[in-house]
Amino acid sequence: MIKIRDLQYLDAIGKYRHFGKAAEACHVSQPTLSTQLIKLEEQLGVSLVERHPKNILLTPQGEILLAKARKVLAASEELELTASNLGDPLSGELNVGMIPTLAPYILPRIMPSLISELPKIKFMLHEYKTHELMRMLQTGKMDVLILPWLEDMQSVEAYDLFEEELLLAIGNRHELFSCKSLKMEDLSGQKILTLEDGHCLREQSLGYCFTAGADEDKRFQATSLETLRYMVAAGIGITLLPKLATNGDDESIAYLRFEKPAPIRRIVALIRPNYTRMECVREIVRIIRREIKID
Repeated sequence: MIKIRDLQYLDAIGKYRHFGKAAEACHVSQPTLSTQLIKLEEQLGVSLVERHPKNILLTPQGEILLAKARKVLAASEELELTASNLGDPLSGELNVGMIPTLAPYILPRIMPSLISELPKIKFMLHEYKTHELMRMLQTGKMDVLILPWLEDMQSVEAYDLFEEELLLAIGNRHELFSCKSLKMEDLSGQKILTLEDGHCLREQSLGYCFTAGADEDKRFQATSLETLRYMVAAGIGITLLPKLATNGDDESIAYLRFEKPAPIRRIVALIRPNYTRMECVREIVRIIRREIKID
């Protein structure tokens, strides 16, 4: 009989690719972890890892079984969580994931009400890029994600929260600064500053800009929206920013709204299919819909 603990050792090996770090994460000695992994290999009848002096590699068989092991671990965690919440579904720890282009602007607006109205829930907040959060949701590391909707999210369940316009952030010396009515086609021929690869907002912004006849400004790719804002304020370029991230205090920048149909991003709450804490999810969705009102 394979033990859950042995699968946790394999999961740690897959994550750290190092016996010492994996053992530390599992709170056991390195010899203990190594011995148990050997026993697991003998039990399964396959080699799981290639052992090298400075690091270890998973064998092809190890990679396949690691994926299966993580599904078992996720199911095990789900079982424990379900049991612990049978008495009160609106209690316990809840891991919520967001992206860096959303978390700083939405958390101050929703967390006071979430904490006040759901006092028995311990909210654990995480900030990663979209692809990392989706992987963590599928493996049970996350309970709820609050993300912009993308077409490749069909494998999870989505609950609409709000729609957010993308505005044109533009410096006061730019030719479009005093424009009173802006259409997407007005961006034709313009160069647009963007975030670096891995940010879903980058792909959304470029999609709108390419359709309008604009192109990416390839001189620079930012790591955050604040960096983009400073670049615009310095007169280095223009960019699209979500409305929640706009700041009207800087007179050197104008935030221009587009005529309809304006570019938007659809913000949703994502959960795994058959997720068990639906009463909790419904309350979170209700509160966020109420707290986020965008004119």
